[in-house]
Amino acid sequence: MYRIPLSLLALAGLLTTTSCSPESESSSATNTVTTPTNGPAEGTADHGGGHTYACPMHPEVTSTKDGEKCPKCGMKLEHNDAVSNGKTYEMKLVPTPTQVTAGQPVTLAFTPHETGNEAAPVPLAVVHEKKIHLIIVSKDLGQFYHEHPEYTAAGDYKVQYTFPKGGEYVLFQDYTPTGSGHQLGRQPLTVKGPAYAPVKFKNDDMQWGQDGYQATLSFDKDLKVGQLLGMKINISKGGQPVTDLANYLGALGHVVVISEDTQNYLHVHPNDQADKGPNIGFNTNFEKPGLYRVFLQFNHAGTIHTSDFTINVKA
Repeated sequence: MYRIPLSLLALAGLLTTTSCSPESESSSATNTVTTPTNGPAEGTADHGGGHTYACPMHPEVTSTKDGEKCPKCGMKLEHNDAVSNGKTYEMKLVPTPTQVTAGQPVTLAFTPHETGNEAAPVPLAVVHEKKIHLIIVSKDLGQFYHEHPEYTAAGDYKVQYTFPKGGEYVLFQDYTPTGSGHQLGRQPLTVKGPAYAPVKFKNDDMQWGQDGYQATLSFDKDLKVGQLLGMKINISKGGQPVTDLANYLGALGHVVVISEDTQNYLHVHPNDQADKGPNIGFNTNFEKPGLYRVFLQFNHAGTIHTSDFTINVKA
């Protein structure tokens, strides 16, 4: 199985079809994601003095009961009487230099904008210890990297990065404007230089191994769209279960799932659990059939490990 270069990662549960700009060689393409707007709970007058609760990653998922979990990602619904501020956002990317070349450092600058009010500042909330989680994948989904742009005095978020190979890439930004719901930015990016050899993934591959570690992915039901799935990843080292996993960015493990065409992006948080492995449990669902690549990052013995899997979801 093709192995993914290790890098930093973390993020949270989202499966959505993004409204993307057509892919082109322009590295400054932007993507706008609309935040769903939710009104008062049914049968209440502004919920009659009660409260509403919403998923931090899926603001369209709401409840009037405390303690419930999101059926899409398993996260606990949080108190949020104003689930959405009704605004929409886009994330602009400006690379310096504008022509990105493999093996040469590039500064990636990201600026969140409010649609129709581009001059207004857009403060971002801290989610899993960072304001932006940047996911970089090769278009064939054979390469996966996770970075965290940092805020600058210019009002943007920057990170310096060196692409190892040339070719076609897709950049995702996982972020949440203060007072609004989760947003997803997406930009295609062409990198000059000797290109990576594309990999064609086809068959299910739920086993991973590297550096003495093994990981096994499993589900409690058949992989079909439209149903809540229990997802489990078992981690071992040298044939022995790993029972002392450490948190990474505030969670025991982080999973990102991307569809073969890179149009659907899913970020899943682990369920609450008292132990530290060897199993990490998640809840998720899929809204569209097709082939997906699954990336897990976990922290053990002070090192972040990235494992990868391939699954096919049926209609």
